[in-house]
Amino acid sequence: MRNAVRQELVARQLDEQIIGRFPVGQRLRVLDVGMGQGTQALRLARAGHEVTGVEQDSAMIAAARTALSHEPEGIQGRVRIVEGDGHQTGVHFLPGSFDVVLCHGVLMYVEEPDALLAGLARMLAPGGLLSLLVRNAEALAMRPGLAGDWSGALAAFDSATYRNRLGIDARADRLDALTSALAGIAAPLQAWYGVRVFTDTVADGAALPPEGELEALLAAEERAGRTDPYRRVAALLHLCGVRD
Repeated sequence: MRNAVRQELVARQLDEQIIGRFPVGQRLRVLDVGMGQGTQALRLARAGHEVTGVEQDSAMIAAARTALSHEPEGIQGRVRIVEGDGHQTGVHFLPGSFDVVLCHGVLMYVEEPDALLAGLARMLAPGGLLSLLVRNAEALAMRPGLAGDWSGALAAFDSATYRNRLGIDARADRLDALTSALAGIAAPLQAWYGVRVFTDTVADGAALPPEGELEALLAAEERAGRTDPYRRVAALLHLCGVRD
């Protein structure tokens, strides 16, 4: 459920930004850095866009290729997968090559993200959209607190690191710091959303609820993700910057 909620909310938010920024029907050049199993890349390819995915994990690449193989030939022809690290975009692509750059669920594993962000911004054409999905440092105490882990909650207040459900130590970001970083790379913040306000604490492997209940859940999450103060305590932040 957690991943399904994340992917659906990000898709809705991303579509809102794309519709508001580009002419209807324009075939966009999309770069998905850290594409994972390709959920957003395939969705955008189905919508008619040309998508290049960059991924360094061989298991994720295999999963993305398998998912792509089940798509019609026309969609397969709109997706290119490049094995590599997000820091290497300048090696593979010319500056200004893309209209949209996605970097979802990557920055939490990058100790010093400034160079990566600057490289992503260079890939954008003027007016291009940069979409970042990060862990919210201002909400790190929420999950342990709601689980009754009081010592964990107290420690999280003063930390920008956390251990995720895979047992991997990762890093979180603050909205103010990323807002400054985006301004510094000439892709100032235009909009931001919270992702998983209510469902971040559901059990691993929790199944999706019945369709009617799922739609209500997503509607509540979507409303909270764009409404203060709720979005400020979301597990994830979705930030959208636009290249000057």
